[in-house]
Amino acid sequence: MLSSRDTLAILLSLAVTLAASPAISFAQTPPPPRPGADGPPPKPGGGGNGGELNESHADSTGAQEIIGEIWVDNWFRLFVNGTPLLEDSVAYRTERSFNAERVTFSADLPMTLAFEFRDFMENETGLEYIGTRRQQMGDGGAIAQFRDRASGKLLAVTGADWRCLTVQAAPADASCARAQNPDVSLPACAPTRTSVPDTWTAPGFDDSGWPHATVHSARDVGPKHGYDRVDWDRSAKLIWGPDLKKDNILYCRVTVGG
Repeated sequence: MLSSRDTLAILLSLAVTLAASPAISFAQTPPPPRPGADGPPPKPGGGGNGGELNESHADSTGAQEIIGEIWVDNWFRLFVNGTPLLEDSVAYRTERSFNAERVTFSADLPMTLAFEFRDFMENETGLEYIGTRRQQMGDGGAIAQFRDRASGKLLAVTGADWRCLTVQAAPADASCARAQNPDVSLPACAPTRTSVPDTWTAPGFDDSGWPHATVHSARDVGPKHGYDRVDWDRSAKLIWGPDLKKDNILYCRVTVGG
């Protein structure tokens, strides 16, 4: 039987042995690399998650089957030959409603494409995030392309040949974004409204007095989620009114195949 002195000697010997062992034997195994950490960087403007692409089929009549692809900051409604065809699947009142739409429909050429474009605004001042530290003027931007479904032939793209009329612009001055209580009664926050006949979507409507669309760079627009889900033709351009921040509601038209 071991004496107390022998037991103590054994314990001291074990302690010395453990203290002399290499420290690395007690090191933790490093965690595995995060999935995708070493993958390619996200596409410019895409936010890295690919965004949203909503695909649909619109009930319409015509001899030609067409695929339309549309991205707008923030919301749109599309008319073809004066008839409503498609509305953005994400509601206008949704904050940061960035998404792309791909729609298949039938139409006869020539066809008139008429868009209502809207940038998000909380009220007629044109501002967003009102009452928060992020209170600011928004900015818009739109791009679209249309192809023949059977042949893939490009039929139309957004560009400077489109006619675009700004029907709501605000605020009157950028200083409105710094107002503690922005309201349309303040001169800096006042909106400008332009009235347009209800027939503005019809093929026979005279839009010759409307200004041409303004083409904007991707850097200026900063297209986000959904934009990178579409293979845009190089001729398709981002358009809006002349002022990305103040122009909030636009009507844009073009006639294809006339």
